Amino acid sequence: MKLLEKLKIGDLELKNRLVMAPMTRSRANAQGEVNNLIVKYYVQRASAGLIITEAVNISEQAIGSPLTPGLYTREQITSWKKVTDAVHEANGLIFAQLWHTGRVGHSIDKKGVLPVSASAIAIEGQTHFTSQGPKEYETPRELTTEEVKQIIQDYKQAAINAKEAGFDGVELHSAFGYLPNQFLVDGANKRNDEFGGSIENRSRFVLEIMNALVEVFGKDKAGIKLSPSIPYNGMIDSDPTALFSYLISELNKLPLAYIQLMQPMFPIDAFPTWPKDVLTTFGHLFDKTIIVNGGYDQQKGEQELENNRAHLVSYGSAFIANPDLPKRFELNAELNTPDRNTMYGGGEKGFTDYPFLEQ
Repeated sequence: MKLLEKLKIGDLELKNRLVMAPMTRSRANAQGEVNNLIVKYYVQRASAGLIITEAVNISEQAIGSPLTPGLYTREQITSWKKVTDAVHEANGLIFAQLWHTGRVGHSIDKKGVLPVSASAIAIEGQTHFTSQGPKEYETPRELTTEEVKQIIQDYKQAAINAKEAGFDGVELHSAFGYLPNQFLVDGANKRNDEFGGSIENRSRFVLEIMNALVEVFGKDKAGIKLSPSIPYNGMIDSDPTALFSYLISELNKLPLAYIQLMQPMFPIDAFPTWPKDVLTTFGHLFDKTIIVNGGYDQQKGEQELENNRAHLVSYGSAFIANPDLPKRFELNAELNTPDRNTMYGGGEKGFTDYPFLEQ
């Protein structure tokens, strides 16, 4: 089974080709520090070829949802060090996913401060999960050019902090409608400075961040997650094929660890020209490691590897419910079913209490 074969990314040897996808679980404390329960959660899943953490806020401004962890205070760095030490002791590899939510947030959980974005355009037709229940999205404040450049430095500092915390690498969350994605798509970015307008300008924010992450971590230690055909959080672009073809071609010039491509996870019938299979449309533009993500089971994941369309497959809810997922795939064992009600917030229930096979 190709899913269980080893793979080298630079000097990192992955013991299999299953990646634990980054998944928000909202179990940090109010200060954005991770606790011993979170240490246990990641260690339980250290049999993955690579763990990518839940999204981690790069600054106080980056916060969009309550009880999500950060990497910008001394205490947060120290708390993550316990996670990386424990995962390494269990012979695992772990990358931190770096996060700025941009307009995907609410002032209720930002000390009354409005969210920021590429442009002052609100997300429509959705509500946001806040500490006071679902709320309509607010119109964000447009960032100044100087502020955009400062956020690039915030990403760089978060990477420095991730390195200090013992992470093996970092991933930029540039998917699913968060700030980097907001700069990319022309439906959310109406700027007229160097970060808006043309595809080249709209890609600049992401490319400058990736250059900064490479500068900190070096070759083969920085990855990026992209969702070219996902309209969620108002990510509507007039020509995603042209946009992401340019972006991925430029990313290919950098010594990245990988790109993680999300397949469409929502109906896109309203967008007939959008790529229906991101690997077919964009895979040939990137000659390094490709991780594919988006509702894969064992059979479909194995098929992508067999057909050499991807090198790794990332699994989300399957890893939530099955801490020993590689072993279950190896034995063709039955999988535990994830409990949707305990995905976000709470304690060990639905977090660290899913049974292993031997239990």
